[in-house]
Amino acid sequence: MDTPYVAVDLAVLRANITAMAEATSATGLALRPHAKTHKCAQIAGMQRDAGAVGLTVATIGEAEAFAAAGFDDLFIAYPLYLSDTKARRLADVATTASVRVAVDSVEGAVAMASALGENRGRVEVLVEIDSGHHRTGGDPAAAGEVAQAARDHGLRVVGVFTFPGHGYSPDARLAAARQERDAIAVAADALAARGIDATIRSGGSTPTVEAATGDVLTEVRPGVYPFNDAQQFHLGRIGVDDIALSVTATVVRRSGDRFVLDAGSKVLGTEKPAYVDGFALLPDRLDARVVALSEHHATVETSGVVPDLGAQVRVVPNHVCITVNLVDELIVVDGGDVVDRWPVIARGANA
Repeated sequence: MDTPYVAVDLAVLRANITAMAEATSATGLALRPHAKTHKCAQIAGMQRDAGAVGLTVATIGEAEAFAAAGFDDLFIAYPLYLSDTKARRLADVATTASVRVAVDSVEGAVAMASALGENRGRVEVLVEIDSGHHRTGGDPAAAGEVAQAARDHGLRVVGVFTFPGHGYSPDARLAAARQERDAIAVAADALAARGIDATIRSGGSTPTVEAATGDVLTEVRPGVYPFNDAQQFHLGRIGVDDIALSVTATVVRRSGDRFVLDAGSKVLGTEKPAYVDGFALLPDRLDARVVALSEHHATVETSGVVPDLGAQVRVVPNHVCITVNLVDELIVVDGGDVVDRWPVIARGANA
C-alpha cells in the first residue's frame, strides 16, 4: 500500500476493548467510551458489544454522525453554548437518540434552556465540575447552584461529571484519580442539598481509569484505550504490544545516524508533551527518536542500524486522536494482512 497510511491491528484492538470492559465491570462502573478518539462506527459497535452503555462525544457534529450510524445513547461532554443552528441540530439528534449535555455555570444553564426553548425537555443535563485540570467545569461546591438554575429553567439535571485531564503526567495519574473522586463526591452532595439526585456521577480518562472505583463514580469515559498511543506508553500505562494503531511510513532518505520518513505533521500531529521523548514513537525501533517534523517528513535519529531506503516503518503518534481526525479511513490489519477499511465517519465534525 502507498504510504503513509493509518493501520489498526485488529487483534490488539479487540484485546484492548475487552480488557477495559472487563476492568470497569469488575469495579461496578458503567463504561461510556469517548468516541472522539476513533470517530468510527465499527469500533463504537465493538465497544457496545463489549458492554458499553453508550458513547461520549465532543461535539454536536460527532453526535450527529453516531446517531446517524444507529447509536442511541450519547453524551456531549462539553459545556455547549448554543446558537440557533446548534440548538436545532441538537434537538434533531435528540429525536433519535437519548442525549445528555453539559453545563458548568448558572449563566450557561440559563442560556442553554433559552436556546432550546420548547425542546429543552428532550435532553438530560450533567453539571461539569473542575477536579484539578482547570479547563472547563466549575467549583464542585457550587454545583448545586448550577443544577438548581438548570432545573428552574426547565432542564432535566441527572448528575455531575468531570475530566481529570491533569492525570496526563507520569507522577500525577493516581493523585488526579483521587481528586476526581473527592470532587465528584462534593458536587453530588451539593446537588442533594438542593433536592437533586446525582444519579450519574461520571469521570475517568484513559490514564486515570484504572484507579477509578464505584464507591462514588457510576461511569467512566476513557477514549484512547482502544488504540493507545505514545503518550500512554511514556506514562507507563501500556507496553508497545498494547498499541493497536500506527502510521506506516516509508524511508525516503538515509544519512549517517539519521533517516527521514514520508509521514509528517499532517498525519502524526505535532503534540509533544514534556514527558514524551520525541514527536512520535517507533515501536519496533526503540533505539530511534523522531527529532523533527515538517508537514510531510519525520526526521529520525537512531543509535542502531539505519533502515534501507524504501523500507517501511511503523510510527505511533503521540496523540492518536489527532491522527485519526486527519485521515478518511483506517486500514484494518489482521495477522499482517489487510482485511478491511473502516471510514472515519466523524472526521472534521468539530462543531
